Amino acid sequence: MTGKLNIAFFGSSLVSAYWNGAATYYRGIIRALHERGHQTTFYEPDAYDRQKHRDIPDPNWAKVVVYSADGEEGVNRALEEASSADLIVKASGVGVFDELLEASVLELKKPNTLIVFWDVDAPATLDRVQNNQSDPFLDLIPHYDLILTYGGGEPVVKAYKALGARECVPIYNALDPTTHHPVAPEPRFQCKLGFLGNRLPDRESRVEEFFLRAAAELPHEHFLLGGNGWDDKPLPSNVKYLGHVYTRDHNAFNCTPQAVLNISRESMARYGFSPATRVFEAAGAGACIITDIWEGIELFLEPGREVLVAQDGSDVAEHLRNLTPEKAHAIGKAAHRRIIAEHTYTHRAAQLETLLKGY
Repeated sequence: MTGKLNIAFFGSSLVSAYWNGAATYYRGIIRALHERGHQTTFYEPDAYDRQKHRDIPDPNWAKVVVYSADGEEGVNRALEEASSADLIVKASGVGVFDELLEASVLELKKPNTLIVFWDVDAPATLDRVQNNQSDPFLDLIPHYDLILTYGGGEPVVKAYKALGARECVPIYNALDPTTHHPVAPEPRFQCKLGFLGNRLPDRESRVEEFFLRAAAELPHEHFLLGGNGWDDKPLPSNVKYLGHVYTRDHNAFNCTPQAVLNISRESMARYGFSPATRVFEAAGAGACIITDIWEGIELFLEPGREVLVAQDGSDVAEHLRNLTPEKAHAIGKAAHRRIIAEHTYTHRAAQLETLLKGY
């Protein structure tokens, strides 16, 4: 598959990051593909109040089609419109009509059409189908031309191939330097440590360990928590909850605290090789990142020089005790250099183009 592609992409949302951690990933990949001459139409449902919490207007680098989440008329119309595309992508976690879409995009297969499942949460998908042999997606995996994932490395590749996938390739998260970059600090985000993440079942206990425990061990330091769903969570008195932090504020949130924390969801930490989008966002802003430990981190950032790695909440607290403004600045600067050199969405789009030439 060569030349400039007409791409149809079914995902959760391109225009809203509200309860939608994949938004930055979608935007980075699709914008970079546009810059290389490809055209993408992004189909997303009007669901979960995302259209009421848009971060961006419809972009000039993609066409956005919003269809109703009530009844199947809208999604079926979207599928019919998408049938003329060269590359048709069904992403995981659309949130509505997932089973319908997973089966229906395969029915759009034509001799010159490539049908791809793009898994933005491969550890969760694999856990789900491996624990439920009646999951309808299980039988569909071998019928996709290609499985792409935004993380997981060799463990995820092997797991998907064991389930019959023809091919599985990770296209990792990355940085879009046009949207995530250093800015001036903002007083409202001033703190010792900031953490940004939605409250999810397989993340909450790790947030309690790596973030809230560290805050409890450093009662005289100020901590900030951003993200959806933490409203009724008991917090130490030195933790301030910000609620949803819009994408437009992410740079200031990453640039202002002395350090920012990355906490992987349990399944992603278990599979490894799954850096969250916010790792690249924070590095792009020149933040000093402290992360929970996960296998494969050295492929992206060098522990001790470009990122600080913690085994638990006490480790996080110890890093903060030893962290001077000068050391934090040096770590953030080194991370920024590494990510710009090796891990932008321009790099990922080039990887995808090279991959698709084999089809």
